[in-house]
Amino acid sequence: MNQSNELLNRINDRYSSMSKGQKMLATYITDNYDKAVFLTAEKLGKVVGVSESTVVRFAVCLGYRGYPEFQKALEELVRNKLNSIQRMEVTYGRISQSQILESVLQSDAEKIKRTLEQISQDAFEAALDIILHAEHIYIAGIRSCAPLASFMAFYFNLIFDNVHLLQTNSSSELFEQMARISERDVIIGISFPRYSMRTLKAMEFANNRQAKVITLTDSVHSPMNLYSSCNLIAKSDMASIVDSLVAPLSVINALIVALCMKKQDEVSETLEMLEQIWDEYQVYESDEINYIDDHLKMRYGREGDAKE
Repeated sequence: MNQSNELLNRINDRYSSMSKGQKMLATYITDNYDKAVFLTAEKLGKVVGVSESTVVRFAVCLGYRGYPEFQKALEELVRNKLNSIQRMEVTYGRISQSQILESVLQSDAEKIKRTLEQISQDAFEAALDIILHAEHIYIAGIRSCAPLASFMAFYFNLIFDNVHLLQTNSSSELFEQMARISERDVIIGISFPRYSMRTLKAMEFANNRQAKVITLTDSVHSPMNLYSSCNLIAKSDMASIVDSLVAPLSVINALIVALCMKKQDEVSETLEMLEQIWDEYQVYESDEINYIDDHLKMRYGREGDAKE
């Protein structure tokens, strides 16, 4: 039984023995779980019309050690349930205009902190080993996760010569790009609420071909973990106008740095070659510096000509 069903069952089983205030809370949460999940105990009490202590006793009545544990169970109930309009409504209800910058940055920082506390070092090391020994590396990230997949693929291409970034508008195109995937390969699937069905299908396809499957997602309860042998968990805000992908990006950065350290010689050779190419074709900042220098030379040159 998953956690969301467990919470509803606890409410139903204990409803008859609840106090009047607790029954009011049970009714509100059952009907408005998508909003209740983002309320503190104090705010939930005000919305329902009961005291904060009644809210805490309600959580204990359901068998949780306190309100924070109850709220985590409630998060599982609403995970991946919110549509875009609901996400916007909830965000507007939580943050005032004057607090947006501070609130968003603090929220992102908190997600990185929670990710650091909960991510498995063993899973991280296992992912590194799988990637290093893969014949081909496939990376799948759809919609809002596409920038994460693209970022990972860009740096992986500096480390490996066998990277495939899956880019698609349909499931059939995914399968065509993965037609040769085998047990010697790995696919890295990146998905956060609302989860992408196309990413899930790609991972199912890879799993059926005996390929290794690594996931980067937000919870052990994520459907992305159905086919994975290695799960990297990074916290993400599931109720915001835009998805908070700061913590997942940090995990990707850690993977890139760790892989570079394990393949230092190869990466150094690649970077030396690329530096020569970048210099020869003026890919980076030398263009801008030369432009500034030339601009200054032209300006002072004209002044000098005028004096002559």
